[in-house]
Amino acid sequence: MKYNKRLLLKGNEAAVYGALIAGCDCYFGYPITPASEVAQTAAQLFPQLNRTFLQAESEIGAINMVIGGAAAGKRVMTGSSGLGISLKQEGMSYLAAYEMPALIIDVTRGGPGLGNIGPEQADYFQLVKGGGHGSYHCLVFTPNSAQEMCDMSIKAFELAEKYRMPAYVMADGVIGQMMESVLLPEPKEFDYDPEWKMGRYVNGEAQVITSIYMEYNDLEALNNRLQAKYREIEKNEQSYEEYMADDAEVLIVAYGICSRIARGVVDTMRADGVKVGLVRPKMVYPFPVDPLKKHVENGTVKAVMSLEMSAGQMIEDVRLAVECKVPVYLQNRMGGNIPSGAEVVEGVRTILKEIAK
Repeated sequence: MKYNKRLLLKGNEAAVYGALIAGCDCYFGYPITPASEVAQTAAQLFPQLNRTFLQAESEIGAINMVIGGAAAGKRVMTGSSGLGISLKQEGMSYLAAYEMPALIIDVTRGGPGLGNIGPEQADYFQLVKGGGHGSYHCLVFTPNSAQEMCDMSIKAFELAEKYRMPAYVMADGVIGQMMESVLLPEPKEFDYDPEWKMGRYVNGEAQVITSIYMEYNDLEALNNRLQAKYREIEKNEQSYEEYMADDAEVLIVAYGICSRIARGVVDTMRADGVKVGLVRPKMVYPFPVDPLKKHVENGTVKAVMSLEMSAGQMIEDVRLAVECKVPVYLQNRMGGNIPSGAEVVEGVRTILKEIAK
């Protein structure tokens, strides 16, 4: 694999290149549209670099192999979509309890149920709020380009290992399937021998990884430690991009393909003298509360639009961030449909009329 070189890649493919650059040792997965190129690219590239690729018998098998690989001290990843991610949720709860890092690529598709293979963003709840049991979080990155699919896979391993927790790269089906120019960065030198690896001897005894705590106070202590870690992440790791937001009267919040549509809307409406801005979350856990609070508190923002391809999931975090100081409106499409620029422009104009009453 040649670095500092531009390649024409799908977002799905770029995620695998990024993981390999980050030093990923093992891929365990099961193919599903529109994420199939993740497994396909891993099947091609991992053996070429003397790394492990294994197609599991199911999504449940794949996530449990990820747990085993992480416990053995390897950098591991998997990928899926929608209902496949749903099947992995018990394993995600275990990864969080074990405090072990792993990368999970989620290329979201239409649901619920089997749904279809069109793009949606309705996996937000199960990724951001924790789809498995227990009070846990995962890091959640939201790329809006093939380049960011690569770059965020690298960053996901970095933060997952820093905080000892699983990390998602959540891309809607458009970003996963879109082909764009991607510059492969140089890999960093690393010596990966994690302290949590099974078989390590601590005080003369072999280290054991477990998530069962029969004493209530012991389990509460684990949960308190996890919550303290999450508060640190929420304070220090917010990641976002702002576009013409400083004097915006209507602020659009969008990620993935919706953020690219929103940026075009901002340009179009600014040309007509309408003060619209964009805050694009690059991560939705932790959610970028700080920029939204800042812009609302500066007094220019009169309303916020949450632009989503779901029935409204991110909007809950947007409302919490602005603390009900301004109205928050939902602009959305579902079922694999993508909002058009014209629909969003009309939505902004409708909001302006509402707040003018």
